[in-house]
Amino acid sequence: MTWLIWRQHRTEVCALGLLVGLFGAALLALGTQAHELFPGGPARCAGEAGISDACTASFRRLDEGYGYVENLLAAFYLVPVVIGAFLGAPLLARELEDGTWQLAWTQAVPRMRWLAAKLAALAGVTVVLTGVFTAVLTWFRQPFDAWEGRFQYDAFDLEGLVPVAYALFAFGLATAAGAILRRGLPAFGVAFGAFLAARMSVALLARPAYATPLTAMEPVPAGGSQAQAGRRPVTGFADWTIEHGYADATGRRLTSAEFAELEAAADRAGTNLNQFLHARGIQQFGVYHPADRFWTFQLIEAAVFVAVAAILIAVVVLRVRRRMI
Repeated sequence: MTWLIWRQHRTEVCALGLLVGLFGAALLALGTQAHELFPGGPARCAGEAGISDACTASFRRLDEGYGYVENLLAAFYLVPVVIGAFLGAPLLARELEDGTWQLAWTQAVPRMRWLAAKLAALAGVTVVLTGVFTAVLTWFRQPFDAWEGRFQYDAFDLEGLVPVAYALFAFGLATAAGAILRRGLPAFGVAFGAFLAARMSVALLARPAYATPLTAMEPVPAGGSQAQAGRRPVTGFADWTIEHGYADATGRRLTSAEFAELEAAADRAGTNLNQFLHARGIQQFGVYHPADRFWTFQLIEAAVFVAVAAILIAVVVLRVRRRMI
């Protein structure tokens, strides 16, 4: 079975291995240069932007020299779905499309053992390739994480456990789509679209609700320039701020129209906005998830996607077991 699986899927495995290898080598080369900007290591400067002169200078050089690379990393959101769907789509679809299932399932190896071997092998390759890529990318992002934290979307979705869970979800989607549609390319397209829809829905709707967010509130400081007015409340630099704004002295949150009226009143009075707000007891608030929830959120989201992937694979197994092909 091992040799047969290799013969059938070596093109996909080699192509994905080459892709991960090329991206990994590029990230290692660029990451080495980026890490050298922090003599004591990026972790030493975590939260020190604007506080430590040395760290501020390192972050400035990082942004000037490698900021464009961080922007390009947005494309890497697609790596898990490409790996998972590229391996999962042809797993059954190729056999059904070519009609070779009639031969494969009548040999000495029972069809359920045949299916289990293929699922285990290709899911294993999915995990290994995605895990290696995630490890390299996580290391590359260390300087950026020290600056921005790991709860930002461009970090959370690319690091930790969730990329592997995403890849397994895409693998399950593509395998199930291949069993139903009986065509590899349409199965890949369906899996790709369903993956993006699920990822966006979870990130925007479900993820903020994994735990009850905290609220930080503090008076608007009387000092500071006009340009500093309206800054966010001081939470940890790595915290995930969901909402921020202003509240009156009783804690009632102000609407944007009410805050605009206060700004206009400060302008008419010729008073610094910070001083004007402070005199009226206006407070700043922020609704946020603290940075120490990162791994809790990672575990929750990874568990959700792995569970759905397992359900999809169970559907495939039932279809093959009942010969509903």
